[in-house]
Amino acid sequence: MPAERVDFPNGRGQRLAGLLDLPMGPVRAYALLASCFTCGKDVHAAARIAEGLAERGIAVLRFDFAGLGESEGDFADTTFSTNVADLVAAADHLRATRAAPALLIGHSLGGAAMLAAAGKMPEARAVVTIAAPSEPKHIVEQFRDDVDTIMRQGEAEVLLAGRPFRIRRAFIEDAEKQNLAPDIEELHKALLVMHSPTDHYVGIENASRIFLPAKHPKSFVSLDDADHLLTRRSDAAYVAGFIAAWAERYLVPAAEDMEAMEGASAGPGVTVTETRQGKFQQLIQAGTHRLLADEPPSVGGLDTGLSPYDLLLAALGACTAMTVRLYADRKDLPLDRVRVHLTHEKIHAADCEHCETREGKIDRIDRAITFEGKLDEAQRQRLLEIADKCPVHRTLMSEIEIRTTERAPAR
Repeated sequence: MPAERVDFPNGRGQRLAGLLDLPMGPVRAYALLASCFTCGKDVHAAARIAEGLAERGIAVLRFDFAGLGESEGDFADTTFSTNVADLVAAADHLRATRAAPALLIGHSLGGAAMLAAAGKMPEARAVVTIAAPSEPKHIVEQFRDDVDTIMRQGEAEVLLAGRPFRIRRAFIEDAEKQNLAPDIEELHKALLVMHSPTDHYVGIENASRIFLPAKHPKSFVSLDDADHLLTRRSDAAYVAGFIAAWAERYLVPAAEDMEAMEGASAGPGVTVTETRQGKFQQLIQAGTHRLLADEPPSVGGLDTGLSPYDLLLAALGACTAMTVRLYADRKDLPLDRVRVHLTHEKIHAADCEHCETREGKIDRIDRAITFEGKLDEAQRQRLLEIADKCPVHRTLMSEIEIRTTERAPAR
């Protein structure tokens, strides 16, 4: 799945670094994903969940909180409240550049922060917590042996997941004063609580404290023997698949743009529609088939699909291979496989020995065909002749009239 790098400021003027994981086709909805405490956007669980949702048409913004990963700021200056503010800034960025997030997902402390931030994201329809503590102060348990030192000295270096982090008194004081109960009771969004009963970092009782006060619609899913960080790929894949299926009914309104695209493809022929993802990305529809066209990053694209000239070469190559195959089968030739390699370039007309045009530049397509099988020289030569008879080849070599008219938008 393509991932687009994004930067946006938080309320304290710091630059936050993120990744926007995009589907190969139209975006059904946008999701905002908050990672676990001290985790960045590239942690395996976040990356795999985002990838799994993108495969199902949901674009996902994941980012590094201030002081982590590629984002600016000092981790020692952050608190639970600053994390909540960073989430609101991320939602504001999505709203301004794409569309407001309809789905909110938080892992571990990120889940608690998402519950606190959800009320500030009115467009969101559904919230998912994964292994989340019911209160932010639970996270202080990870460094409880250092709490007295931090409160006495004002700060101290602690080990979290094997890495050193500086924690200040303000972090503990901020966590202690938080109360998520009102946020959960007044959520007014569909809620999915996912938790492992064998989570050794955040006990299963936290899931109950989130689930019970929440109003319907709400759901709980046991993650069985998954660990807290979802380090097994299968666990993260399961979480992504379940979230996508569960959120389906709540994200239906967000699919209107995709339905409009699909409606525009009715009838014979090929329909090409801007996806509005990146500068050049296009959705190509032919009957029930879909693919993307795009340009490489060097010219401002996302490189999520074939370029227009790549598609042209693909049409010629496919037609060539099909035509050769039909002839070989009809003549019972021992052709095992056909491979066609094509390139396109602009050349000076004077360099073309057989062209009538002698000035300016012309298009040249080089087509190299590999025939696999026990063919003799005469059979190989005949197949090369047949390749030139493919319908697309003939179309490209003939006089073509292209008529352009305006069609009213689909309603």
